[in-house]
Amino acid sequence: MKRIERGYIQKASAYLETLCSVKPNRRTGSPGNREATAFFAGIVNQLGYTVDTTPFACLDFTGGQASLECKGNSFEINVSPYSLGCDVAAELITVSSVEELEQCRCGGKILLMKGEICREQLMPKNFVFYNPDDHKKIYALLEEKKPAGIITATEKKPELVGALYPFPLIVDGDFDIPNVYCKDTVGEKITGKSAEIFRLKIDAKRIPSTAANIIARKNPGVKDKIVLTAHIDAYENTPGASDNASGTVVLLLLAEMLWEYKGRLGVEIAALNGEDHYSAGGQMDYLNRYGSDFDSIIVAVNVDDVGYRKGNSAYSYYECPDDIKQKANTTFNDFDGIIEGEPWFKGDHMIFAQRGKAAIAFTSEKISELMANVTHTSRDIPDIIDSLKLVEVALALKNFIMQF
Repeated sequence: MKRIERGYIQKASAYLETLCSVKPNRRTGSPGNREATAFFAGIVNQLGYTVDTTPFACLDFTGGQASLECKGNSFEINVSPYSLGCDVAAELITVSSVEELEQCRCGGKILLMKGEICREQLMPKNFVFYNPDDHKKIYALLEEKKPAGIITATEKKPELVGALYPFPLIVDGDFDIPNVYCKDTVGEKITGKSAEIFRLKIDAKRIPSTAANIIARKNPGVKDKIVLTAHIDAYENTPGASDNASGTVVLLLLAEMLWEYKGRLGVEIAALNGEDHYSAGGQMDYLNRYGSDFDSIIVAVNVDDVGYRKGNSAYSYYECPDDIKQKANTTFNDFDGIIEGEPWFKGDHMIFAQRGKAAIAFTSEKISELMANVTHTSRDIPDIIDSLKLVEVALALKNFIMQF
């Protein structure tokens, strides 16, 4: 292996450890998130990029203990991210479908939601990228019915929420009914005491905060540009090595590889901040401030969940014309550890593809295994990442840019 590549591997490992060690974590708006973005900005500043670190408003939170008791019995529950706190003693009402929710009278009571109505995590009520009508209907009914508190019982859904079990049905700082979540098995135990008086206590607080995207540019102002993105934030209470310190590290390596770039294109390296936050604040800020510049984008490349020790790195195409695909195939096929994979539609590449811009997404070939066993949990640590694979993706992207 070339000496320069060994140097990049060492840097990749160091960058990964730094991003995964900030405290308390990299959730958008937290002190750790600001530490991570300052780290990224410091490196690209030293490399001579024009750097935009304009902050945007967002919401952080603290979630302490939650308890649910009935006649001396306690049930294991978890505070939903961004929930308000409460201390409520009331009758328990149970529903398992939208139809049952429509018919129930739960005003001022504690509402247990389980079964079919909890089959998938609800999109935040004001989320603009994807918001199904059935999700909107559930929110509208809950706000109309006005329960004093909500318990949601959820099962394993790795294809939707990663390895979290249970998962919070509601993650939304714009929804003001206090809520917790529990395993489906716990929900069945609670159901056995329906119509009894329960006491629900939630210790939680919302914290107005700020965060920032870090946008680093070479050749700003030229007619055409390539945009390369990765989200720098992580899910609450996870180190976020694969999701997505790995993609962030690729951007840092690529920034160094291109620091003397003098090609015809503008290069924009964007550490976006909010993919795992209910408001997608960084993505919305990027669109609001730079959406008018989209006509200048030749192609956008998003890097998310790369470097997993198992399998190869995989790329996929979205709205790409043949000439872009030809350049990409010619470049990426030179790397033994990179293959073409299946499309996936939940990453930051979609903010470009949905607006008709050519996009390419890099992830891990074994993304399904990652989702099932690691994603959004404390198991997402640097040990699962092969730094050589991060260097390989960065080199492939550098060579791809040089094709133009």
